[in-house]
Amino acid sequence: MKLIQANKKGRWEKCWEQGDTGWDLGQPTPVVLQLFEKETLPKGRVLVPGCGAGHDVVAIANPERYVVGLDILETAIKRAREISSSSPSAKCFEFVEADFFTWHRTRASRGTRMHELLKPDGELITLMYPTTDPDGGPPFKVSVADFEEVLHPWGFKATSIIDNELAVGKRKGNEKLGRWKRCH
Repeated sequence: MKLIQANKKGRWEKCWEQGDTGWDLGQPTPVVLQLFEKETLPKGRVLVPGCGAGHDVVAIANPERYVVGLDILETAIKRAREISSSSPSAKCFEFVEADFFTWHRTRASRGTRMHELLKPDGELITLMYPTTDPDGGPPFKVSVADFEEVLHPWGFKATSIIDNELAVGKRKGNEKLGRWKRCH
């Protein structure tokens, strides 16, 4: 998987500034809401890397689940804070502007970073876009094999990878929901 480089960060920032955020649904992701409503999301501390406008963060935050929304883009974090400023669950979440790969320490691989952040038996929930366009986006191509390549060496095992039947718009038929367990 490619890391966000400085020029790509500028590209993402420009999209947010111009309102060209077709990936942002303007509401929580339907499958995330379903997981929340079925009470299958982990309790405790939850991290949402690449949180964008923070809709998912606000939707799943509650007194049993403290959620940190993390995004590399200042514009996205400002938008998330604006949208969520009057939320009744405001004490149950926060937004942090930081690069996921350098947050709290030097750059590390995705697998290493997930291993560091999740306790043993912790769960990672991913939305994957295994599109056929390797360079276009956003969203950018991220396949199941890409996740396996970086997560397996760190003891993550997929407990479920299914088509996201609640995907919307361009995501429909392309998005997968993955659930991974950190085994050691």
